[in-house]
Amino acid sequence: MKKYLLSTLALMLPVLSFAQEAAEKGIDQKIDEAFKPVSDFFSSVIFFEVFGTPFVLIVLVLSALFFTIYFGFPNIRHFGTAINVVRGKYDDIEHHSSGNEELAVDGDIKDTIRDESEEGEVSHFQALATAVSGTVGNGNIAGVALAIALGGPGATFWMIICGLLGMSTKFVECTLGVQYRDVGEDGTVYGGPMYYISKGLKEKGFAALGKVAAVLFAIFCIGGSFGGGNAAQSNQATIVLKELMGLESTSAGAVIGVVLAALVGIIIIGGIKRIASVTEKVVPFMALLYLLACLYILGSNFGLVDDAISLIITEAFNPKAIGVGGVIGVLLVGFKRAAFSNEAGAGSASIAHSAVKTKYSASEGLVALLEPFIDTVVICTMTALVIIIFNFGGFFEYGGDGSGSVFIDGIAYEGAGITSKAFAQYIPFSNVFLTIAVVLFAVSTMISWSYYGLQSWKFLFGRGKAADLTYKILFLVFVVIGAAASMKSIWDFSDAMIFAMVFPNMIGLYFLFPVVKKQLDRYLKAIKG
Repeated sequence: MKKYLLSTLALMLPVLSFAQEAAEKGIDQKIDEAFKPVSDFFSSVIFFEVFGTPFVLIVLVLSALFFTIYFGFPNIRHFGTAINVVRGKYDDIEHHSSGNEELAVDGDIKDTIRDESEEGEVSHFQALATAVSGTVGNGNIAGVALAIALGGPGATFWMIICGLLGMSTKFVECTLGVQYRDVGEDGTVYGGPMYYISKGLKEKGFAALGKVAAVLFAIFCIGGSFGGGNAAQSNQATIVLKELMGLESTSAGAVIGVVLAALVGIIIIGGIKRIASVTEKVVPFMALLYLLACLYILGSNFGLVDDAISLIITEAFNPKAIGVGGVIGVLLVGFKRAAFSNEAGAGSASIAHSAVKTKYSASEGLVALLEPFIDTVVICTMTALVIIIFNFGGFFEYGGDGSGSVFIDGIAYEGAGITSKAFAQYIPFSNVFLTIAVVLFAVSTMISWSYYGLQSWKFLFGRGKAADLTYKILFLVFVVIGAAASMKSIWDFSDAMIFAMVFPNMIGLYFLFPVVKKQLDRYLKAIKG
């Protein structure tokens, strides 16, 4: 009994100490102080530099360029086909063999192949909506504002370039996600980089490398689900909610985090079908609402749009570009924020796309290439134009203090707060509208990323209910951490976790891209037939 009491007391002492300090300093500050060393460590490890440039960004950009050239610019040539797949134009071929091919998926003889279009859990549109809800988030609102605050208008140009190139990478990884997925006895789909890395490299004779890389990816994806897919989202939702409600309490963030965690928890219990049913309704609605607001502002300032575009282009190549080290600095800021926003190369979206009902893996790869276009080329660019036109009034200085914060009328704004201020200049009560948009973006991203992280968790720890529950509890804890900690700590950690996924994912892509070429040819042949 004494040992039990002593061990209980030993476990309680750190909790009591934390509670006492939290009462003195405020819960938010205490959580931030505890989280910052973790954030700084991971950021320094992942973003190691080669010739002054983060190596992970070099890998991302050169890989995207290679896939774009190798597949003959699929981001342009197959854009219309991708839209037709989402529309359901080619659904009929899912239930018929093309009649000309000797072999079908996985080498099955054509007359004996099972109907793989019956496998999977969601439609092309639902898979796209789920994946887009994971990418279209506060990276589009807060991330763009952060990029412009740090790198000036020129960062927008490089965000667009990164988005266009990322379409090709997304096509490759999502084709592989479907090609190498597992389907359980109950019809549940398990897919993503951890499966195509392990199974694909085993096919190539590199089983040990595949197993190690797959485990590393799963670990980093869990970290990404806690960071960029969760904490960064709740962080920005909390910023706009505190601003809207005028909350000054040192514990307000933690309280908002608990409420958000409860809301997200209700949704994520239902699995991919529940998530898909929510995202297919919420994502188009919130994206349309946000785009309409942007279009209204741009329409009201139509005469300034060409000036904003001109500034974006000239500043992208300005050797004396604001604050971050000339052209290269602006390029890096733009690429970093675009890659964080659309996640091309991270492999995360392939987890959602793996659940689609299809027997042609390349069909879903084509659907997936639409994501970076929607996320970065359209939504991020519109946000950037609104902020740049707003700042023609000289409200803040590009570059600021280098932290991503800017001062408007003597008050510090960061992330979504900058975008909110720009909206407020042109739309009455826009603070309410943007708060709703930010919260919807945040919640939709969190529920999609909970699925990504859970799939990785299952890969590592099995598919039991206890393992599921453990992950979901940890995920909801990070909702609270994100809401309470500072923006810099959260975004440094989030960037590190998202970009860490790139390294093991790229191992899979470089070994397996010939498989993608074969599957693309097969699907295009079926369409023509």
